[in-house]
Amino acid sequence: MDRLLTVTGLSTEFRTERGIVKAVNNISYTVNESEIVGLVGESGCGKSVSQLSVMQLIPNPPGRIVAGSVDFDGTDLLQYKRESNEMCAIRGRYISMIFQEPMTSLNPALTICRQMTEVMIEHLGTEYKEAREKSIDMLDQVGIPDAAKRIDDYPHQFSGGMRQRVMVAMAMLCNPKMIIADEATTALDATIQAQLLELLYGMVDKYKTALVMVTHNLGVVARYVNRINVMYAGSIVESGTVNEIWANPMHPYTEGLLSCVPRLGEKLVPIKGMPPSLVNRPDTCPFAARCRYRQKQCFEQPVSELTLVEGTHYSACAVKLEGKV
Repeated sequence: MDRLLTVTGLSTEFRTERGIVKAVNNISYTVNESEIVGLVGESGCGKSVSQLSVMQLIPNPPGRIVAGSVDFDGTDLLQYKRESNEMCAIRGRYISMIFQEPMTSLNPALTICRQMTEVMIEHLGTEYKEAREKSIDMLDQVGIPDAAKRIDDYPHQFSGGMRQRVMVAMAMLCNPKMIIADEATTALDATIQAQLLELLYGMVDKYKTALVMVTHNLGVVARYVNRINVMYAGSIVESGTVNEIWANPMHPYTEGLLSCVPRLGEKLVPIKGMPPSLVNRPDTCPFAARCRYRQKQCFEQPVSELTLVEGTHYSACAVKLEGKV
């Protein structure tokens, strides 16, 4: 598969009264064409900020991208300004994003028809009549019943699950090369979550679209993605295929996340402690205080870079890599 996205050394900071928050700290990863990549970690680890940085949606001030490059299909997106015509032309046309809460993503004052047709009129120059017909067809594909009538409804007239289906349809309208799904099923119950994930998986498979799935749910990752990037405290601490990481987690945080996955007849083993503050974060291992494998060096030496374990499996834990556990 050809490489579609290459993120290299991406760092994003927020200036606050308490100090500089290093929300994303020197992360690098890739996404191939038609590939599904998972970005996993607990709340506050920088997953969403990293993807907003790729889309150039970080509000400035207080946030700013301080380092790195985002090569998308041969073009470094960070060369464009946030509000530039070039960047606006990429968002929605070549990279679409499905946000966490559809009620805040959809404009409550505009009909679904207005919001969906606007995407194609703006990016593809489609005539209104054709754009409306394509919107109805896409709503029908994502399972909106009686789509020809519902398209003229307002967002508040849809349930949470139906609003998220509208967001999936909107993301697919221009047949983008990549979709970023940022915790797209978080606010929904388990049954609707499963339906939406199957829908999203089916749509990206049908249109051969690459997908970055941002989630804290490792069960979701195991079922749908090809490769995983595990984030903690703004950094990627482990990456590899699903099989590589499931069979042999090489970072204590990944091991802890897998222990938290509910299994019938087994006791949950929570990760003790709390994530560190990202304000004026030290350069030593951010997971050391919560790690059962910690050594003296973990509190003194700079955090390890991602190191090859085998195949495409990388880890940033020097202790486990050196076989001290």
